[in-house]
This record gives sequence, structure tokens and C-alpha cells, in this order.
Amino acid sequence: MDIEAVRAYLMNLQDRICAALEAHEPNARFAEDRWQRDEGGGGRTRVLKRGAVFEQAGIGFSDVHGHSLPASASAHRPEIAGRSFRALGVSLVLHPNNPYLPTTHMNVRVFSAGDVFWFGGGFDLTPFYPIDEDIAHWHRTAHELSAPFGADVYARYKRWCDEYFYLKHRGETRGVGGLFFDDLSMPDFTAAFAYQRAVGDGFLDAYLPIVERRKNTPFGSREREFQRYRRGRYVEFNLVWDRGTLFGLQSGGRTESILMSLPPEVRFEYGYAPEPGSVEAKLNDYLRPRDWLAELS
Repeated sequence: MDIEAVRAYLMNLQDRICAALEAHEPNARFAEDRWQRDEGGGGRTRVLKRGAVFEQAGIGFSDVHGHSLPASASAHRPEIAGRSFRALGVSLVLHPNNPYLPTTHMNVRVFSAGDVFWFGGGFDLTPFYPIDEDIAHWHRTAHELSAPFGADVYARYKRWCDEYFYLKHRGETRGVGGLFFDDLSMPDFTAAFAYQRAVGDGFLDAYLPIVERRKNTPFGSREREFQRYRRGRYVEFNLVWDRGTLFGLQSGGRTESILMSLPPEVRFEYGYAPEPGSVEAKLNDYLRPRDWLAELS
């Protein structure tokens, strides 16, 4: 179990993604915050603000350890409750300016507790004005990176993503999904780490072509207001349902880094409903589990 190899990969992944995003920005650059955790470990949080493409882009690396696993990490593994732990990961959320360019999230991580380890992560896409070409590309990329690991891997992790990123109180998915996996330790450390790398490396392949197509799409105040309203769902999910947020807070993580996923501008409106037949109403049909590869091929 070579945790140091995972650490080196994750730090390099953060560097590569930051460089790729900055290449789309004429002036804005990531600012870095290095931090230490009192109980053990630390990380580096990088945030780009008020860019030409990204209103806010946050990507954080963390490597923390402690004497006892938080309840959110041991709830499904009572046999390791109370053990010392180490948790490493890279997590990002990108909030573009343009409402036609989807918000996106990616996370890859590993936990170890004694001789027990597991990988987790994935990526998902949250459009406000969904475009079938983008969704098809996103899921094709997820399918292709998963294929070398088994014929059923994409389908299993796509379904898990639909189930995990689901706002139960709203009866809708957070977006159009992607991949989500957790508890991955089989068949061995080397194979599990290889899949984590495939997901991490595949993120830019999945997202950057969408950036190229949509970053200059014309929009006005109507689209911007709808984007801000729909960002409220992102806040609801992260603060009510997301296990990563809960783990970070329970483990005494750095609050500012944990909550960097929240959008910089958002609005809530009581009883809002889009006008029937409008382009905004079209989104409703996308916020449910669908077989995107079959429907959009």
C-alpha cells in the first residue's frame, strides 16, 4: 500500500488542472492558501476568482490524519470505528460565468485506517441550460475511461452517481450525473489506484471540450438570474446531503476550504417555477436518471 505514491499523484493532478484552467483565462490566476490542521496534516487550497470564464474555481489538495475516524467515515464500517486514519484527496468545483457552461465537480481520494484502505471519487456535471452534445460527450468520456476496468464499471458508477447526487427533498438529481465510486479496494491497491488515476486524468478530457464550445455563448440577465437561482440547489445538496462536507467538518478540517465549493453568487426565491414551455422549464426533464449514452448516441 503505497500512500506516498497517491500523494504525489494528487499533488501533480492539482497542478495540472490549475494550469489547464488558467490557460482559458487571459488574466485571472489561482491564489494558493497553505494550511495546517491542529490534529495532523494540512493541505493547499487554490481559488481563482472573477475570471473571464470562471466566476470562481476552487481546487484543493488535502492530506490529513488523526487519532479517530469521524462518524461519517466509519458509519458503514463499525469494525474500524475509533482507529487512527489518514485521508488524502483532491476536490474541485468550477462555477463558470456563462450560464450555458455547466458547473462541475470532481473529487478523488483515499482513506487508510491501519491495514484497511479504500479509494473513492468521481465527477458530475450540473448544467442550467442543458445541451445534448455536451452531455453525450461527458458520458462517453466517463464510459471510455471506465471500460478497461470492466464492462459493467461505467454502468455501476453512473447509477451510483445518480443515486448519490440526488436531492431527496426536491425529488431531482443535482445535474446529469457522471461517475461516483466509494469503498474501492478490490482487487488490490494497485488496481484501485489505477482507476482513481483514470478518473482524475479523465476529468479534463470530459470538461475542457465543453468549455471551448460554451464559454463565449451570448447570454443576458434572464439566463444569469436563472443560473443564480439554480445554484441554490448546489448549496442545498452540499450542506444537507454531501458526505464529504460532513466528513470535513466532523474531522476538524479547514472550514474555508471545505466550503469553497459554494457558488460566489446565488439567490433563493420562494415558490419559483419556470414558465411552462420555456427554455428554463426544459431543465426539469434532465434532472432524473437517464441512459444518456443510449438516448443521445
